[in-house]
Amino acid sequence: MRLSADLLAFQGRLGHQFRKPDLLLRAVTHASIGSATRPDNQRLEFLGDRVLGLVMAEALLAADAEASEGQLAPRFNALVRKETCADVAREVGLGEVLKLGRGEMLTGGRRKEALLGDAMEAVIAAVYQDAGFAAAQATVLRLWGKRIAAVETDARDPKSLLQEWAQARGMPPPVYEEAGRSGADHALVFTIRVRLENGASAEATARPKRLAEQTAARMLLERMEAGNG
Repeated sequence: MRLSADLLAFQGRLGHQFRKPDLLLRAVTHASIGSATRPDNQRLEFLGDRVLGLVMAEALLAADAEASEGQLAPRFNALVRKETCADVAREVGLGEVLKLGRGEMLTGGRRKEALLGDAMEAVIAAVYQDAGFAAAQATVLRLWGKRIAAVETDARDPKSLLQEWAQARGMPPPVYEEAGRSGADHALVFTIRVRLENGASAEATARPKRLAEQTAARMLLERMEAGNG
């Protein structure tokens, strides 16, 4: 099969030339538009999560030969969590080439954290199945490189970091509230607002609710640390 122009451009941004283009097409096909004749990316996502985990585990062991398991675990979690995968997906423009059903398109599917993160894992699996582990490893290390170098700073949960920031300044813990929700019952998308005692706040929309809370906390913490609260 021949890839469309947008997928050819994405392939260039990804840095991997597919020998089996159908794998890339499957990786960017969401379940909302998948069918018996058009497989979606859910099985690839399952595999890609494991490939990413192995790449990151090896990279962290190589980067710090003295670190204990207790030190490595939060670094690992920071590198493989859905938010990080979604950030990488945005950097390579994955959302622009996703194949979505009408419902997902109307509800902003190309911008959803969970959907982008899942698709990024599927793309990693597609590279693995197309060219083997070494190719998948090279792709992941290239796309995650700066994050691996900075993982010590990013390894802790943003909700915990925001709470510590507030307590260090004599404030009570941040307050989280649901500002809205949309979508079907089995796939609810939440808008969460987090607020500090000084009135500073931030909102984020994602699925599940935990991801929306973490994203809002990270946004507010970055804003406060930049002095824009």
